[in-house]
Amino acid sequence: MELKDYVTTIPDFPKPGIMFRDITTVVSSAEGLKMSIDQMVDQLKNIDFDLVAGSESRGFVFGTPVAYALGKGFVLVRKKGKLPRETISQEYDLEYGTATLEMHKDAIKPGDKVVIVDDLIATGGTTEAMIKMIERLGGKVVKICFVMELAGLGGRDRLNGYDVTSLIRYEGK
Repeated sequence: MELKDYVTTIPDFPKPGIMFRDITTVVSSAEGLKMSIDQMVDQLKNIDFDLVAGSESRGFVFGTPVAYALGKGFVLVRKKGKLPRETISQEYDLEYGTATLEMHKDAIKPGDKVVIVDDLIATGGTTEAMIKMIERLGGKVVKICFVMELAGLGGRDRLNGYDVTSLIRYEGK
């Protein structure tokens, strides 16, 4: 089986015309989860980096085992108000409004090379917010890895200039 075979597609969710790609069936399958982590690890074998960063919550699911497999630390990026120490924050646009992500101010040191891992790239707003925080702390984003990409939403264009890969690419939205 291919990794794509573990993704369940739900037509017309959350509204008509949308093909929802459900990642939970990848992680609920031992084979699908192992395949996704192994493939991400393979993409990073020749990349020089210090840390993996992932956003709440599915970025934690994929990023932590990737960091573990490669002997790297993991940086948690969370919704506003969820981290206990001093943080930096970045607001980003949603379809109807804005949201804010935070990370600990001491999570990235100047010169740290960081890989961002997440489950999905759609519009790219979450990842762009993470990049801004990492760079504000003096880090350098050296690669961005996604399990799935919804190419029709143009998120990759928003991340122009960064090394972006996805394990599965869907042409639509």
